[in-house]
Amino acid sequence: MFGDRLTSFPADLGMRVIHSRDAEEEHMKIRWPRQLAVLTVLAFIGVPRAAAQQPVTVETLKQFVAAFNAHDLDAVMNFFADDCELMMPRGPEPWGQRYVGKADVRRGLATRFEGIPDVHYGDDEHWVSGSHGVSRWTLTGTTKDGKKINVRGCDLLEFRDGKIVRKDSYWKIVEPKS
Repeated sequence: MFGDRLTSFPADLGMRVIHSRDAEEEHMKIRWPRQLAVLTVLAFIGVPRAAAQQPVTVETLKQFVAAFNAHDLDAVMNFFADDCELMMPRGPEPWGQRYVGKADVRRGLATRFEGIPDVHYGDDEHWVSGSHGVSRWTLTGTTKDGKKINVRGCDLLEFRDGKIVRKDSYWKIVEPKS
């Protein structure tokens, strides 16, 4: 159909131009063992992390905060990996209360919506560097007991394949004026 001349890719892309079926067969005899060797090495050592990562952007972090402000726990949880970890700003340990795994993290985040039913994250700013992100915000709301909250805080986020694997939250400690 194409005669004796087959072109697989333009030469300016660095790909080999095959001029005859015999040459193509000879090229494939040499090429496929080399490709098999590369695939074997990649299978053994794994694909480099940078190649497997889905990009995390400032827009990703803005959407994450928007899901919190919508009080949509399902949407919030869509941002998390199955093997995620959450460290809340308060708790019995120096790192706060720690939740591990998607189901446990969901329970932990549900306490935020239960404890501060009108919780809102405003004045938010976001930064991303590789697989890490930072969101700084002002949390406002009213606790179930009627106490008003207005506090600055931030989330330190770690991502893998576009999903949150660690969320570490911090709040300023607001003390009464003396």
